[in-house]
Amino acid sequence: MWRQANVFSELERTTLAYAEAIARSDQDVDERLFASLRHHFADAEIVELACWICLEDFYSKFNRTFRIEAQGFCLIPQRPGEPDPQ
Repeated sequence: MWRQANVFSELERTTLAYAEAIARSDQDVDERLFASLRHHFADAEIVELACWICLEDFYSKFNRTFRIEAQGFCLIPQRPGEPDPQ
């Protein structure tokens, strides 16, 4: 969905692609993506970004396992035609 949106900068798109690649268990982060990341970040920043992405991925999987609901910090607008979640 983020790939079709025209609201993200090149930096944001690269970061989202990195987060998506890290979250997938069936593939590695390829060299082309690392080269793109190095255009925006130093190596230490890429490692730190990976740590935060992995931590957030852990939280989402942990919370889902125990059915922990969102705390309302990041409200996602309801799509037209979707049932009200409450």
